[in-house]
Amino acid sequence: MKKRDILFVDGYNMIGAWGELNRLMRQGDTQEARDRLLFELSNYGKYRNWQVIVVFDAQHVPGVTTSFDYANLQVVFTESGETADTYIEREVGQYIRAWNRVIVATSDMAEQWLIFQKGALRQSSQELWIDIQYAKQQIQEDIRTHYDAMIRRHSPWQVEQLKQLDQLRYDLDQ
Repeated sequence: MKKRDILFVDGYNMIGAWGELNRLMRQGDTQEARDRLLFELSNYGKYRNWQVIVVFDAQHVPGVTTSFDYANLQVVFTESGETADTYIEREVGQYIRAWNRVIVATSDMAEQWLIFQKGALRQSSQELWIDIQYAKQQIQEDIRTHYDAMIRRHSPWQVEQLKQLDQLRYDLDQ
């Protein structure tokens, strides 16, 4: 079996903890806050090659109980009366295997301890936000590296000649 990384995310917990998304939620634009969260998590999951499961409480979408795939994410709206915490606690056990690394992102301390006891790793909403920002920087660096390599491919200069030029520039600066 191939090792998999699985990230469970308490959706409204993240929205409440991330400044811009929280502002949207307070302004009554819950759908836009959810969409932006899903966009960020989709990019993050694709870059890290992780399976991401985002769980939203039914309290903000009454009467809707559903699970669907969206932009490389599994999105779950819990049953009416069920919290995201309860859903995650129940489902996380199904993913805990020797070949899986399960991470639960929530800032709910009680939830973090319960998840940790089941064998999953825990990550606060702030830690996830920081990791997403870091992943964005890595993506930009990967893009720069890719385009730099393309430019060099079309260059008449050999790699050794470019190194010598870099050394000359360095020597002139000193």
